[in-house]
Amino acid sequence: MTQVQKIARQIRLLVLDVDGVLTDGRLYFDNQGNEMKAFNTQDGHGIKLLQKAGVKVGIITGRKSQLVEKRARDLGIELLIQGREDKFVALNEMRSAFPCELEQIAFMGDDHPDLTCMVRVGLAMTTANAHPDVVARAHWQSGRQGGEGAVREACDFLLHAQDKHAALLAHYTEF
Repeated sequence: MTQVQKIARQIRLLVLDVDGVLTDGRLYFDNQGNEMKAFNTQDGHGIKLLQKAGVKVGIITGRKSQLVEKRARDLGIELLIQGREDKFVALNEMRSAFPCELEQIAFMGDDHPDLTCMVRVGLAMTTANAHPDVVARAHWQSGRQGGEGAVREACDFLLHAQDKHAALLAHYTEF
């Protein structure tokens, strides 16, 4: 077992950025100025599996969007903080709602604003297309890009490290 896998065994909370992690990072607007985002269904399923395994999932994002609120609600994510520039302050607020040590938190980000959390938590995770400064400080990097299954891959990594993947898979394969 690698050192990163040992750290992953202790994770109780996965916190995700939105733009560039849960989405591809592009901002879409219609002619009326309404924002649109595309979310990956595999990411959503990975989040649900992680929750079934007892790992809490939260979202911290610098932007504010009703779409993110709806996606969080659809996935049963109660820990949601939007519109915050200082993500570490937001993370500490989140820890008030779900008490845990920094070492028990994984944070997945892709750009400079995420580093305030990534350099302090137990497990810093990132996407395949993250900024090089973020990649240099991450403990684990997905082979997939943001919005294209990177979160699912992170969830699977945590589930395997915590020996919970096989039991969850059995639900779909054993009759």
